[in-house]
Amino acid sequence: MSNKVILIVLDGLSYPVAHHCMGYLNGLIEADSATLYKLECELPSMSRPLYECILTGISPIKSGIVNNEVVRLSYFDSIFSLAQKAGKTTAAAAYYWVSELYNRAPFVVIRDRFTHDIQLPIQHGCFYQADHYPDDHLFMDAEYLRSTYSPDFLLIHPMNIDDTGHKFGFDSPQYRNAARKIDTVLSSYLPSWIEQGYQIMVTSDHGMNNDHSHGGILAEERTVPLFVIGNQFSHQAQCAVEQTEICGTVCALLGIDFTDKKICHELLAGDQS
Repeated sequence: MSNKVILIVLDGLSYPVAHHCMGYLNGLIEADSATLYKLECELPSMSRPLYECILTGISPIKSGIVNNEVVRLSYFDSIFSLAQKAGKTTAAAAYYWVSELYNRAPFVVIRDRFTHDIQLPIQHGCFYQADHYPDDHLFMDAEYLRSTYSPDFLLIHPMNIDDTGHKFGFDSPQYRNAARKIDTVLSSYLPSWIEQGYQIMVTSDHGMNNDHSHGGILAEERTVPLFVIGNQFSHQAQCAVEQTEICGTVCALLGIDFTDKKICHELLAGDQS
């Protein structure tokens, strides 16, 4: 089965903050329109290694992207490359490290800030460099890509929760309010996407600690949310999802080959493998 998929990675969002602070997403759950799962991120609990993990299904220790300073293209097939090879259209509104992993490295702002090239894995992109780039602007970029190019797979990756966590720490009103703010932004876009039949996954790469950082094994650093929205999900109450299974699961939803990727079959309605 072939579906259009939107994957939203809310950088730096810890599970308990998502569960307690995001009223719109939790309202969808109460309306039986979404399901929330808890998953544990891979190690180290750092951004660039976990972008690679989410988008290729390869853990950092195996991918070699083991810290944020490893600047090179991925050695593995990603959702983007697999979709592009299958004749699908791909797009991303994301931090520039995503472009460096899957399109070109290093990032050259004049060349890569706005990308439109059907030969690249991420064919249509709006990439930003400042961690404080406003989340609501990023979603405008994403909606521009979605409405203009109608991608089969769209990645949306805002950074303000992580940026706020680094400034104020996990147990701070600022960090919690950053999650509330993006929840409000989501409420402006998701109803239309749901109505149009998109299969939507909202997750995070890692969480945050009270030292204003992350990278280790504390629960608040490793435990992240996964909200699933759409009729192609099983919406089982209990589902053991691994971060390394997101890639294969998205590929299954897209109806493209994922033979070498792990998949969470429990997450999907019926057998889409």
